[in-house]
Amino acid sequence: MCGIAGILGRPSDGNRAALRRMSDAMVNRGPDAQGSWESPPDERGRVALLAHRRLAILDLSPAGAQPMTDALTGQVIVYNGEVYNYQALRDRLVAAGQAFTSTGDTAVVLRALAVEGRGAVATLRGMFAFATWDPKRRELLLARDPLGIKPLYVATNPDPAGDWSLAFASEVRALLAAGLLGTPRLDPQAAASVVWNGFIVGPQTAVAGIESLSPGELRVYDAAGKQTVSQEYWSMPAPDRGAPMSEEELTHVLEECLRLHLVSDVPLGIFLSSGIDSSAVANLAQRAARGGVHTFTLAFEEKEFDEGVWARKIAGEIGTQHQEVVLTEQAFVSGLEGALDSLDQPTFDGLNSYFMSRAVREAGFTVALVGTGGDELFGGYTSFRDLPPLHRWSQRARLIPRGVLVALAERAIAVAQPSRGVFPRQTRWAKLPAMVAKGDDLLALYQLAYALFLPPSQRDLVGDEAQRTLVDGLPPAMRARLVRETRGRSPLAAISVMEQRLFLGERLLRDNDAASMAASIEQRLPLVDQVLLESVGRLPEAARYSPVRKKAALRRMGLRGLDPALFNRPKTGFVLPFDRWIRQGLTKSVDETLRDASAVRAAGLCAEPVERLWRAFRDGAPGVYWSRVWSLYAHVRWCHRNKVFA
Repeated sequence: MCGIAGILGRPSDGNRAALRRMSDAMVNRGPDAQGSWESPPDERGRVALLAHRRLAILDLSPAGAQPMTDALTGQVIVYNGEVYNYQALRDRLVAAGQAFTSTGDTAVVLRALAVEGRGAVATLRGMFAFATWDPKRRELLLARDPLGIKPLYVATNPDPAGDWSLAFASEVRALLAAGLLGTPRLDPQAAASVVWNGFIVGPQTAVAGIESLSPGELRVYDAAGKQTVSQEYWSMPAPDRGAPMSEEELTHVLEECLRLHLVSDVPLGIFLSSGIDSSAVANLAQRAARGGVHTFTLAFEEKEFDEGVWARKIAGEIGTQHQEVVLTEQAFVSGLEGALDSLDQPTFDGLNSYFMSRAVREAGFTVALVGTGGDELFGGYTSFRDLPPLHRWSQRARLIPRGVLVALAERAIAVAQPSRGVFPRQTRWAKLPAMVAKGDDLLALYQLAYALFLPPSQRDLVGDEAQRTLVDGLPPAMRARLVRETRGRSPLAAISVMEQRLFLGERLLRDNDAASMAASIEQRLPLVDQVLLESVGRLPEAARYSPVRKKAALRRMGLRGLDPALFNRPKTGFVLPFDRWIRQGLTKSVDETLRDASAVRAAGLCAEPVERLWRAFRDGAPGVYWSRVWSLYAHVRWCHRNKVFA
């Protein structure tokens, strides 16, 4: 797990200094080593400059250092991530006459690309983002893993006569540190996306001129920085692809997935909450591991949030060496600056991962397995329960004029939840008129169900023009992709795709990567794996989802040997006690930020409704939840911390 960066441009001192600044900005992603490389200039005086920060996981010897050059072809790679099937790929290449001096996966990826071309990207199973420079073709290849676990950001110079043409990095903030963008500006869609989603949906980022490669995308650029290829080498499998899979067959796939994720040359731990997903990962890991498995749980003084008691019982049943990390309100407040600084883009999530990662790193571990991904695969969220009936009802009510239905919904809400106070309720019930207006558009219904604020409140907070930059809270490119990938699927299968691409792909994975790498921890996600996803998609739908929200299939496959009574209790998320802490230890910081009108406007928000929201929350107004306040606070703080303004 590492940080990568690069520039296509002239061999100037300015570009070399910019590359060093990008590398220095990612020191936490790779504290073990750093390296840089520069190509010979072409006839026009252009070069490729590459930099790498190393967190050594596989092949700790100097043979695993990067940038790495292929001895046969001269191709050079900077690589971030883990390819879990690298040993099988290595065996295939050795059988074809290839030889290796490194025992790690980087050399295998580099040789596969050198021998097989960019088609080799589709054979890689894992989490990765990398860049390779081909000295013969004078081309730069960028690629990102199928499910978007590892990030990769790109900036292009709008000035064709400029000193540089293309820059890329593992973090948005690294590109900001390069200083190549002049005075960075907030992307016009950023504030609107935060207000709707609580985070910024790709391919846009918080910064105008910086975009993200999409999951499963590869690009090729020539030496002048012109994009010559953009290819979606992996997409969600078609709903009817492949023969049906039995649960027994899927169990073997899941067990293999855990075995591959355990390969490491450094100590490895597991984040264990008291839930099904992380417990299944820990249980399967204990069965597959050669030595003892270490588990960690984040516990709280607030008993309603504390999973420590249940986690201890589960760890005892599995037989792991268990450690509990208690995060007090005082420790959270005192460590908040560092936690917020770990976030690469504005988001209201990720801090739990930061504190957990820091504790595991301090315990001497460099790799941690997490259970993220089970809800998306097996229907664990409330969206799987609530949206299909609403979708069916909307289809049956097509003959009734939409305006009549919306009016009825508005009247019902006015009676059931009358709006009082300085800021309207932002509840799921209050969204009903907007959801009725969308009819049977399942993607729009999904987005409204997750929206932090009702559409009228969004307009108040960011203005009409900013709100119109998104369609149902999504950039047009993302919405088009989701429409394409959900076409022809049942409502449950379509919701699974949406959860994979949005809640998981654009929020959890990105935030967890930034937060864990800030603590120099590699997070591995056995349940976020393209082979596993393809296999789960071949389960009969009843076996995969029924009963909805219970994740019965994952229980049967992953919790074998454990007492079922340990998991027969209400589902709880891995969340911090934000509501209480915002009202107590964090009040001063949030108050000073959200009541600073100039700071709020500089972050693309309208100051007066933001102040009303904060006042309503502080006064305990119904239907005004902590997540709304925190998302705006985190956004404003990020913009000012990184000097990115509207």
